[in-house]
Amino acid sequence: MKKFLSLFLLAIVSVVLVACGGDDKASTGNTDTEKETIIIGIDDKFAPMGFRDEKNEIVGFDIDYARAAAEEMGVEVKFQPIDWKTKETELNSGRIDLIWNGYTITDERKEKVLFTKPYLSNSQVIMTLKDSDIKAIADLEGKNVGVQALSSALDALNSHEVSKKIGELSEYGDNVLALTDLKAKRTDAVVIDAVVANYYNTLEEGTFTIVEESLAPEEYGVGVKQGNEELLEKLQSALDALNENGKAAEISEKWFGENKVLN
Repeated sequence: MKKFLSLFLLAIVSVVLVACGGDDKASTGNTDTEKETIIIGIDDKFAPMGFRDEKNEIVGFDIDYARAAAEEMGVEVKFQPIDWKTKETELNSGRIDLIWNGYTITDERKEKVLFTKPYLSNSQVIMTLKDSDIKAIADLEGKNVGVQALSSALDALNSHEVSKKIGELSEYGDNVLALTDLKAKRTDAVVIDAVVANYYNTLEEGTFTIVEESLAPEEYGVGVKQGNEELLEKLQSALDALNENGKAAEISEKWFGENKVLN
């Protein structure tokens, strides 16, 4: 009887051990299926590329575009608002994986990050109030001008000869602050991305006007940390796929009313 009981107990222990081993294997399997998360650094006041809506949710063209690319890549995506002045530092430190929010491709930035192919054309323009006497770039002479700090708008202004003739230059943390000061007439004009200027010109119809003469044509790209060619290649393949399947055009139509995405 004792021998039978011992064998019975041994059989039960064996079953329990096998069951536990099976659970461990299932748990490992679940871990393996978890998707990688890519963290994207954005300026959350850069409408219509990436900004917060009335519900404080992050929305915009670049947000939808990034989510579609992440789906193509089979990864999750998290949007991390950052100080735009420190964007390259955030990327190189590893706190973010991509800079993706109306990020202009420049020779100086190419020395700091890897870029995807350009996906959208842009230019830097002068935005003023409706009743302003500023009608051309030359009219900035003696005027107080606002611009986002460490932006391609600032680069465009500094590279133009009129920068030596303006009255005062005010630098802001974001374009919303710059336009707020413009509406309050604390500045006379703001140098700003055309896509942003057009958005606010439509949003606040009758408040602003955009000078026809632009400062500089440019193109947007996605910034990837130097040395991470693998991520760059995967991302570029996803963006190419979005062009081919029409998803990029669909997102552009939603935000711009037409397909502006470069092939």
